[in-house]
Amino acid sequence: MAEINHFGDTILPVVTQEDIVEGRMVHLTSNVHSRNFGSQTDLPGVIKPDTRALAARAKYILFWEQDKRSLPIYQPQPHFDWALRYGFDQAANAPFNPTLVYLTHPQQQECLTIPSGEGALAFGEGIYTVASGCYVYSAAIEVPGCPLEVCNDADDGAGAAGKLKVTSAGTTVAEVYRFNDDNAKLTFKILH
Repeated sequence: MAEINHFGDTILPVVTQEDIVEGRMVHLTSNVHSRNFGSQTDLPGVIKPDTRALAARAKYILFWEQDKRSLPIYQPQPHFDWALRYGFDQAANAPFNPTLVYLTHPQQQECLTIPSGEGALAFGEGIYTVASGCYVYSAAIEVPGCPLEVCNDADDGAGAAGKLKVTSAGTTVAEVYRFNDDNAKLTFKILH
């Protein structure tokens, strides 16, 4: 679970356009997903950066949206668009085959993947804490004030997109605020 220590003015409701691990840095894009007769079409989408240019624009950290559904939570969620009108005789309603069943809310767990098409929250400027899976470790990352850039798939390899690392050739988007040696959690500040 990524932690919000202090946030600024920017909190955006977004829709993930690909599977993204919570606590990764993302950038805005168009949204191709819709739910419940178009209720999410006006929300922006987010994706992980594939190139260095997109990594320079990745100035938002992604979090699970606050989910108040009662447990267990099934993923994917069964479609009930027409259920109240026609019952459960529609193929999209039942039977369904969940791939995941959450017994604890996803936003209360660490480093879970937010599936494509799910609602999420993108936070801008602020101070956040992430687990060790959301950054690339080096000794310099333990020093407060160390500049951080966002990894991308083209330069850092598949699976690295959205992680923070010590700035080398990219654009600085954050700086280290604190590093916890006990649990390897990184606290950083997203810059303007």
